[in-house]
Amino acid sequence: MVGYDPEARCVSTVEAAAAGSASGLVTRVLVSPLDVLKIRFQLQIEQLSSRNPAAKYHGILQAVQRIFREEGLTAFWKGHVPAQFLSVGFGAVQFMTFESLTELVHNVSSFKARDSFVHLVCGGLAACTAAVAVHPVDTLRTRFAAQGEPKIYPNLRHAVVTMYQTEGPQTFYRGLTPTLVAIFPYAGLQFFFYNILQQFSKWVIPAEAKSGASIKNLVCGSCAGVVSKSLTYPLDVVKKRLQVGGFEHARAAFGQVRTYEGFLDCMRQIMREEGPGGFFKGLSPSLLKAAFSSGLIFFWYELFCSLLCTLKSPESTKRKEG
Repeated sequence: MVGYDPEARCVSTVEAAAAGSASGLVTRVLVSPLDVLKIRFQLQIEQLSSRNPAAKYHGILQAVQRIFREEGLTAFWKGHVPAQFLSVGFGAVQFMTFESLTELVHNVSSFKARDSFVHLVCGGLAACTAAVAVHPVDTLRTRFAAQGEPKIYPNLRHAVVTMYQTEGPQTFYRGLTPTLVAIFPYAGLQFFFYNILQQFSKWVIPAEAKSGASIKNLVCGSCAGVVSKSLTYPLDVVKKRLQVGGFEHARAAFGQVRTYEGFLDCMRQIMREEGPGGFFKGLSPSLLKAAFSSGLIFFWYELFCSLLCTLKSPESTKRKEG
């Protein structure tokens, strides 16, 4: 169902966008706590270890307990409104573009739309398109998830106005370079491995065993997310560090803060001060998030597309007319 299939085409580009939006919305609600943990870990300069007394967060369980104690349960959904705009918008643009690109490749080239290599390239391009479209919302989401108490931005409107007036419109595109550098291989590999795993599952699981199709989509998506995230994670850390530039005053309660002049300067400072391990801070919650998020995205997308196909089927039309 993911990608253009000339033999079983029943979802239009607009319907693919709707299914992508819906899958992003549902998934975001479920994985938001892991996203907050990941961002807090990525932005911490100090080593993530209980042996470092200056470190605010040491591990997943300790961070969960501390955030809950200091900020309450709702802290795990900080920035949820811009995050939902991000997920809905990203899901719509990504899947709509992906479906269109795979169809275009199938129609104008010798490549087949279901080839894994086609999914690799089209998946990366679709994600880059979506990333550019929703990056300002991603920056807002990061700022909300990163701030502690008392809050610097009480609501979304205040955040947008304050950032625009004090930092200028370019601040909404902080971290765009590492985002695009990271998102192409990450999303491309995600679609690539999902396609390969789906083909492998068809070889392993008999065609008549359709009852576990949804679970299969979930597992294939989770595995694809973990592998692709592991390979591209350092760039995500750099992106998050750049997105909170100019926001240092709100980070004081979390420990040391740094300012970065750009993509390369950020990488140099992390390597010099934190070592290679600095590029993998927050990897544990990030892999958990990638497994849940990627699995659920593909799971819900396939499910919503199947529902749309069912509603458009002749049997469904006859039942409505009857």
